[in-house]
Amino acid sequence: MQKNDMIELTITDLSVEGSGIGKFQGMTFFVKDTVIGDVIFAKIMKLKKNYGYARLMEIKEASPNRVEPHCVYARACGGCQLQQMSYESQLAFKEKKIRDNLIRLGGFSKEELYEVMEPVVGMEHPFGYRNKAQFPVGYDRDGNVVTGFYAGRTHNIIPNTDCALGVPVNRMVLETVLSYMRAQRVSAYQEATGKGLVRHVLIRCGFDSKEIMVCLVINGRELPGEGKLAEMLKKIPGMTSISLNVNTQKTNVILGRETRTIWGRDTIKDALYLRNVSDFSRTGKKTVYQISPQSFYQVNPLQTEKLYSLVLDYAALTGKETVWDLYCGIGTISLFLAANARKVYGVEIVPKAVEDARKNARLNGIGNAEFFLGKAEEVLPEFYGRAKAGGAKEDMLHPDVIVVDPPRKGCDEKCLDTMLKMRPGRIVYVSCDSATLARDLRVLKGGGYEVRKVRGVDQFGETVHVETVCLLSRKAQ
Repeated sequence: MQKNDMIELTITDLSVEGSGIGKFQGMTFFVKDTVIGDVIFAKIMKLKKNYGYARLMEIKEASPNRVEPHCVYARACGGCQLQQMSYESQLAFKEKKIRDNLIRLGGFSKEELYEVMEPVVGMEHPFGYRNKAQFPVGYDRDGNVVTGFYAGRTHNIIPNTDCALGVPVNRMVLETVLSYMRAQRVSAYQEATGKGLVRHVLIRCGFDSKEIMVCLVINGRELPGEGKLAEMLKKIPGMTSISLNVNTQKTNVILGRETRTIWGRDTIKDALYLRNVSDFSRTGKKTVYQISPQSFYQVNPLQTEKLYSLVLDYAALTGKETVWDLYCGIGTISLFLAANARKVYGVEIVPKAVEDARKNARLNGIGNAEFFLGKAEEVLPEFYGRAKAGGAKEDMLHPDVIVVDPPRKGCDEKCLDTMLKMRPGRIVYVSCDSATLARDLRVLKGGGYEVRKVRGVDQFGETVHVETVCLLSRKAQ
């Protein structure tokens, strides 16, 4: 075998990145855009010692689980990996991904997981669900200003103003921004040279409030004719906030530290509703949030309601408990919990998010939530030490519940160690990466906790990503 050879493969499995897996002459090949059950012709693109990568060239026999992708850019774009797969198959893939990681990395047995795993919570409609999108701006081969999404594993922009996962207003905003840039001769940023002005267009949409936020990320401090841009954008129904974010660094990090509002409010509002976890119907009870360009706010609000309602159900609060909410962001989970707890302490590293969390508490009339700025792995040990020495409240030392929703890398070792020292009765772990979840659950399990429930929530339809919520309780001594 050598590069560019054509081979026939039967796809028998999927990798965690969603690539199909098949074997030819004993060697494993990974092929993007395929589904279990497909029989395909593929071209070998890269060969390693024991495996290779191939490109789908022709489907000889389609899997019964294959569907026509909703978006014409699905194969080229790096945003979606599973559009060629039926939604039922996507949910099965995600449930298997969680289970496999817990077995392989967490040390759980199949029998244990059979007892505690519940079915993945799916979406009613797995398109048009994103309330936030960040579109890079650049040039096509003819030198025209374009925006869209990066092709898989590259920073080449595929022009597209109408992403199938986003809201319809995205198209109106992007076409308005492009029209303004052409009329005002405003340049697009070029990564290779670090030259050019407009880097990204960030759009947020309040699903409940219908308020729209637009933030242009620029490689400079001023935008030519910014008043003209505001005049054009504010005609879009629901437009509430238009701002500029300054990022002059040569970096892949999208947002800089400074944001300046050029029209409207600094923030938009949105609401999340509590749901019955038996059938996930809305209860009518809602929590309102203020969201800034830098705020972390889950991108799929309808599924977030289900996720946070599960967190509240797992926490089993009676109104008497003290709760720590680590990596709390703008207080989205904290405020869900506060209505049912005696006291909630939130910890977050982003200053603006902590500011927003405090504003959100006041906005909802919640007086029993307190927020601290800093890294969870530093703040938690500090308060534990102070409480141990009598310099902080006793309820900080031994909370009833700890809720943790860390970034993709999972919890810091010091944070896990302090959680075990605090010995809460219950830990509710929310994870966007079941691999790091599995690693951390192994530590918590070794520290005297039992996993009681595990459930995936599909926050990211058509992609390989899945959110997981897990309940642990302390073993009886």
